[in-house]
Amino acid sequence: MDFNYAPEEEAFRKQVSDWFDEAMKEVPEWYKDPNALGPESDSEEYHAFSIWWHQKMYDAGYVGMHWPKEYGGRSATLIEQMIVNEEMAKHDAPPATNGIGIGWCGPTIMAAGTEEQKQRFLRPMLRAEEYWAQGFSEPGAGSDLASIQTRAVEDGDDFVVNGQKVWTSGSIRSDWAVLMVRTDPNAPKHRGITYLLLDLHAPGVTVRPLVQISGIAGYGEVFLDDVRIPKKWMVGELNRGWYVAMATLEWERSGVGAAVGRMRTIGDIIEIAQTMKRHGRPLTDDPVVRNKLAQFYIEATAMKYTGLRSATRQLRGERPGPEGVVGHVFNAEYSKRLQHYVMDLLGPYSQLMRGAKNAYQTGRWGRTFLSAPGGSIATGTSEINRNVVAQRVLGLPR
Repeated sequence: MDFNYAPEEEAFRKQVSDWFDEAMKEVPEWYKDPNALGPESDSEEYHAFSIWWHQKMYDAGYVGMHWPKEYGGRSATLIEQMIVNEEMAKHDAPPATNGIGIGWCGPTIMAAGTEEQKQRFLRPMLRAEEYWAQGFSEPGAGSDLASIQTRAVEDGDDFVVNGQKVWTSGSIRSDWAVLMVRTDPNAPKHRGITYLLLDLHAPGVTVRPLVQISGIAGYGEVFLDDVRIPKKWMVGELNRGWYVAMATLEWERSGVGAAVGRMRTIGDIIEIAQTMKRHGRPLTDDPVVRNKLAQFYIEATAMKYTGLRSATRQLRGERPGPEGVVGHVFNAEYSKRLQHYVMDLLGPYSQLMRGAKNAYQTGRWGRTFLSAPGGSIATGTSEINRNVVAQRVLGLPR
């Protein structure tokens, strides 16, 4: 593998880097300074900031880069996408918003939707004029997604939907959601499922926030009472929505740019070890601490090259390999171990949460520690994904 960029790619990197240099000058100090107490991430103020930044990136051509030009993208190469993600992480820049829509729902509509659906939804989605959520999980159907019970019954030109979704990502401020419903209760559970597009402002839809242990309401629960969804908003074929949904999850489990973010996090943790003292000396003087930090760095580097292997497959026009699901399991478990270790380094300061006097970086790390376990549940638990690796990658028996 050649790790050097071609001259035109280096020129593109400089262009992107220069743009972030200038754009970050307009970002509020509360975002750039880890010791500043900014608005909560689920507040109206933060939401307005996210839209402002998103549209700034969109105008520069750095949102939905992989999307075709006819839908508002730039038909960018994988290398160009990687460069933008790397520079975004290096500059500690805010990400674009509406990630569920742009990263998963949009590509699914492009792949399986009608031309009417593409024309109606894709451009407003890309500009974050309409926010999207993912209505998959239910109280009795999480990792076993095919056990969903939300029913949709055909009635003329509509489906009439009744049921409940839970842990619906991004639903609190969303306008639309992709929705999995059961349309044939007598079919085997992986069949008889249909994939719909739901207007979250439609009569009969109720969205309630779910406050997580971190104190943030990043998810919601959605109640559907005789909600009418026009049949023209069905994606793919009737009773074959499971296959459309799996395409959505494949988009969710793929991505580039995470490696630089992991390395920046390790740099932040090294700074903690240099700041915190034990017996008057920085923790980095302790060889056990240095060894642990080195181990995290080694693991992050190994995953960086695993990601590059996946990128190489795509550049060759090959199908993605097992790196996606392996990376998902690794990221979830690595993040939990890393956050536990940060708590050890911070010692008593780890108990000081947002707003507390003398809280290290306004309690940032306590919150990320509390959020970390969710990574081993979202998009299938680590246990389910290990089964996927065992059976579908390694060919082991059930």
